[in-house]
Amino acid sequence: MTHRPQDDTGLVAHGIDTTRPSVARVYDFFLGGKDNYASDRALSEQIMEVAPEAPIWARTNRRWLGDVVTWLAGECGIERFIDAGSGLPTAENTHEVAQKVNAGASVVYIDNDPSVVAHGRALLVDNERTQFTAADLTDPEAVLADPAVAKLLAAGEPVALVMGLMLHHIGDFEETRAVVRRYVDALPAGSYLAVTHACNPGDGGPVAQVADALMEKVKTTFPTLRFRTPAEITALFGDLELLPPGLVPVVDWHPPSALSPDHDEEFEADVRHLIYAAVARKD
Repeated sequence: MTHRPQDDTGLVAHGIDTTRPSVARVYDFFLGGKDNYASDRALSEQIMEVAPEAPIWARTNRRWLGDVVTWLAGECGIERFIDAGSGLPTAENTHEVAQKVNAGASVVYIDNDPSVVAHGRALLVDNERTQFTAADLTDPEAVLADPAVAKLLAAGEPVALVMGLMLHHIGDFEETRAVVRRYVDALPAGSYLAVTHACNPGDGGPVAQVADALMEKVKTTFPTLRFRTPAEITALFGDLELLPPGLVPVVDWHPPSALSPDHDEEFEADVRHLIYAAVARKD
């Protein structure tokens, strides 16, 4: 169970601006959470005017997170996870999924949203194998120097770096590539990079039209949001080889050893291509 970020006086915790929408709180609203405010709900409703499926995307992305972490902790034997741009805690968080498979799994969450920081630290106070780092992911050097992150990497054991719906909030493409490359360079051999990213094919078709409309709708609040083409999303992985099934709509992603999942939620044929997922391994 999560709680609103309040201090011991019952007021909203310091640094949280409830008058402006937050990416994390909008996502929380789409997931059916309660850790959001009127400004977040208003923007969410505007987004749903353009894309009524937005809550389904959020749930599907959350399901992907559970699937990929279960596979990495289980079949791949990964015991160390970095959840970069983790968002607000909800059901089946990364550490809960990983530690359900392997009780010895260690997780570091990274986010700089004040709402997420307040919730994350409260959630993890009693979990000694899970840490929360308040940091700007666009500053890899600062993130990698953080004691919790440095300790996780210092052992030289494989790490799973999860970047779910995070990279499309870095506006400049070359900066985004450089950020990913720096993190991947810091990962030990045998590590994994798992990504979901908003997609705009840029072909003027139905998917591109929805993507353009969404960016127009939120440009004032989230000016750095960038939907990218499948080729651009693939390029963010650099020299890493994507594992099967490659870069696919998030609803179609499955572990390499598994069959394509059955879909229990309805998407229009076009909009299922607005969010893509892929996983790669560093040899």
